[in-house]
Amino acid sequence: MERRKAREVRIGSQVIGGGRPILIQSMTNTKTEDVKATVEQIHRLEAAGCEIIRCAVPTMEAARAFSEIKKEISIPLVADIHFDYRLAIAAIENGADKIRINPGNIGSRDRIQAVVDAAKERNIPIRVGVNSGSLEKELVEKYHGVTAKGLAESALDKVKIIEDMGYDNLVISIKSSNVPMCVQAHLELADKTDYPLHVGITEAGTLFSGNIKSAVGLGILLYQGIGDTIRVSLTGDPVEEIKSAKQILKTLGLRKGGIEVVSCPTCGRTQIDLIGLANQVETMVQEFPLDLKVAVMGCVVNGPGEAKEADIGIAGGKGEGLLIKKGEIVRKIPESELLNELRKELEHWECEK
Repeated sequence: MERRKAREVRIGSQVIGGGRPILIQSMTNTKTEDVKATVEQIHRLEAAGCEIIRCAVPTMEAARAFSEIKKEISIPLVADIHFDYRLAIAAIENGADKIRINPGNIGSRDRIQAVVDAAKERNIPIRVGVNSGSLEKELVEKYHGVTAKGLAESALDKVKIIEDMGYDNLVISIKSSNVPMCVQAHLELADKTDYPLHVGITEAGTLFSGNIKSAVGLGILLYQGIGDTIRVSLTGDPVEEIKSAKQILKTLGLRKGGIEVVSCPTCGRTQIDLIGLANQVETMVQEFPLDLKVAVMGCVVNGPGEAKEADIGIAGGKGEGLLIKKGEIVRKIPESELLNELRKELEHWECEK
């Protein structure tokens, strides 16, 4: 797939746009003022594969906490600001690598200018965020409701405000929980500007529904080359957002590395706890920095054939199972030892190659 051409923007130690790899973002759900808890969560997110992290800045104490948080983490730190322009300036002064604002809720032109001047002084990017839930009244009236065209126009209007203030170190984000609207808004916007786009489906929902909505929406956009950073927004542990984002990128061939687990659906031939085993395998393989495919099959009848495209796999039977490599049966294993034997094979994988 051909990527949309976007200008390069530096965010701390990372660079987005310019055809560079799509980066994964998330947002902490700790109180930013609680530096210890926030740093601990960011470390967990870093370990999972998060590459840019955003923190809410609802108070001046939260803005000042940025200077301490920055000392303890290695990924870029973004300040999420709503309404109070002074919080944006304070976050910038305390080391934010990027700020996220909606100029529409910051207030007067003078206040927006003050934020822009502070960002310009340190040459940090501003992410211009537009949300379907806060679309301007005049655009709602113009398009007879909240629409994709209205969202795209709103984003471009906000960008122009900042450009007219003499700054163009920008990233654009359009968010909606309505997947078709969100996709269409990005399509409306993509060829009208060359700023990098941060894409995601906002307020997507719980781990189940949120993952489905995000995979559909992000999948459509990414397949069309749209998106320079992504976030999977889920109600739950933000580490789950990183796992999902990595899987979406891998599925589309936009990221390589890590073990891919494939497993068959259960059927009447299944005589082991395939669901439990597959989940255990998926968790276990995250320990290994290998680039290969692992198959978990439910029966020994079709298991070897279905696992042909996998580097290694296991197939269950009644009380025992098979270890399979490249579709060939290697040996039989007691059912209780399937997971441990697979782990041993992965531990020695590099040695065998």
